Amino acid sequence: MRRVSRIAVAGVATAALAVTVSACGSSSTSSSSSSSDKNLGLALAYDVGGKGDQSFNDAATAGLDKADKEFGYKSAAVEPQDGESDADKTQRLETLAKQGYNPVIGVGFAYAPAVKAVAAKFPKTTFGIVDDNSFQAKNVANLVFHEEQASYLAGVAAAKATKTNVVGFIGGVDVPLIHKFEAGFKQGVADTKKGVTVKSQYLTETAAEGGFSSPDKGESAADGQIDAHADVLYAAAGLSGQGVIKAAAAHNVWAIGVDSDQYKQDALAKYKASILTSAMKNVEGAVYGLAKSVHDGKPETGEIRGSLANGGVSLSSSNPKFSGDQAIQDAVKKAEEGIKNGTITVKTS
Repeated sequence: MRRVSRIAVAGVATAALAVTVSACGSSSTSSSSSSSDKNLGLALAYDVGGKGDQSFNDAATAGLDKADKEFGYKSAAVEPQDGESDADKTQRLETLAKQGYNPVIGVGFAYAPAVKAVAAKFPKTTFGIVDDNSFQAKNVANLVFHEEQASYLAGVAAAKATKTNVVGFIGGVDVPLIHKFEAGFKQGVADTKKGVTVKSQYLTETAAEGGFSSPDKGESAADGQIDAHADVLYAAAGLSGQGVIKAAAAHNVWAIGVDSDQYKQDALAKYKASILTSAMKNVEGAVYGLAKSVHDGKPETGEIRGSLANGGVSLSSSNPKFSGDQAIQDAVKKAEEGIKNGTITVKTS
């Protein structure tokens, strides 16, 4: 039998966990509390890359940590495994719901089939899915974002920062979600400075091939773009983006982070001087907000979309070289105002 998940528990108070492997080869959690206990708190099922990606999953973890601290939860966070099936994901979510976690959140669009199936079996439990609105249910919150808007601002910043007039986009996996990042970035570059070339590359065709979880793939792609004279690199690639940032630092060019403020990530501290900015989406706020709504007895459901207008997406300004560059700041501010007032419509593909 193969082991398909490992369990990590985060929270103010930790619970003893045991891993049990079923006949079908999937595994589940078992806490020290009985399965009849309710209101255990929030449960996250991580996307590819898992905790420690310094990006998408870690943003969700920050939301979990905030909910634990505020509500005294004993939340659970479950790691994915390479090559797992929808059935594995379904079993994972079903186990968490049976144990009494509420809400249960699938972190990433790959959880859509599992959330849809399990939500129907547990109508009194609130489920969330990040980055997917392909289906709706009465007890499901679709936590989605206008990634293209923040990416547009990243493109504006890249166009203002480039000296070679060549910039790069590196996508983790060739899927519609990541196309939104690329489309917004390219449009922001084109609208800001004519004659700038955008080199685009996707690391893999599928997530199973490691596009979101392979820093070595990101580093190799970045090296190739830098060799082709790109001096600003924007990666929407999860854990693989760490390799892009590493390569940018090694070659003394700019990297633009994604999802979280990667300038502030401890694991990337030695590279932070090369992180110009990050195109952020407030996964932390979305996760915490759903947990709070359940705690308050008014569970959020339906599509909940983050945008520039509501603070759900943004561009970080932690790097003093970014925040102190008046030309970049003026261009970004103008673009942000245009998106908010509707004079700029950002493409999604």
